[in-house]
Amino acid sequence: MNGNIRLLNDTLAAAKEQGRAALIAYLPAGFPTVDGGIAALAAVVHSGADIVEVGLPHSDPVLDGPVIQTAADIALRGGTRIADVIRTVRETYRATGKPVMVMSYWNPIDRYGAERFAAELAAAGGAGCILPDLPVQESARWRGQAAAHGLATVFVVAPSSTDERLHEIAAVASGFVYASALMGVTGSGASVGDAANALVRRIRAATELPVCVGIGVSNAEQARRIAEFADGVIVGTAFVRAMLDAPDETAGLVSLRALTGELADSVRRKHALT
Repeated sequence: MNGNIRLLNDTLAAAKEQGRAALIAYLPAGFPTVDGGIAALAAVVHSGADIVEVGLPHSDPVLDGPVIQTAADIALRGGTRIADVIRTVRETYRATGKPVMVMSYWNPIDRYGAERFAAELAAAGGAGCILPDLPVQESARWRGQAAAHGLATVFVVAPSSTDERLHEIAAVASGFVYASALMGVTGSGASVGDAANALVRRIRAATELPVCVGIGVSNAEQARRIAEFADGVIVGTAFVRAMLDAPDETAGLVSLRALTGELADSVRRKHALT
């Protein structure tokens, strides 16, 4: 089974050929409901997102800010399980034909079984996994299963990451490298810019993989700035907040479409690759 890593690679390459960054949108599975989450993901793709990340809700989301934690709690209280995450991937891929990643902490996948999860994710059309808390030194078992099923393994690096760690990740990562725009949790509201640019430059010195920047990107102006030097711009908290602030799911989808349109316009302006 080949999975959809080729679709992911082709999507990022196509954006680069067009002289722009890719827009990557994150929303957790099961939020506000499983069906509502699938509709939300389809809405952002049809409104301009190039790639989507489906969050696997976890009871101890240590890297997530309060907005995403609230959404994950809603999903878990609604009974969302890994089977629902896989269904979300499958239906989103079928509805959009775009790359669908899963963003997850390692513990739920480890407990579910790495081989089982990789096989089900690939069968659903998933392109790979972003694993923010899996140390690269302990990732061989997962990477073996991911490679066997044609899935990308994306690691997250922070501005504090050493050059040694960057080279360790570059040697084994696939798909792209996820660069954190700032230190801290998602949605922290701090400014982004110079630190993220410097980190992207350091990563590019270690790998030819695309570098996508997230954690701290919350509006169109920040996305535009990141798109000047990154291959992809990852936005999560702003999408989740749009759904949380809406009076109902229908209004939430309207807000999502409008926000996606603004972000897509901002990253599609021709930018200078560094």
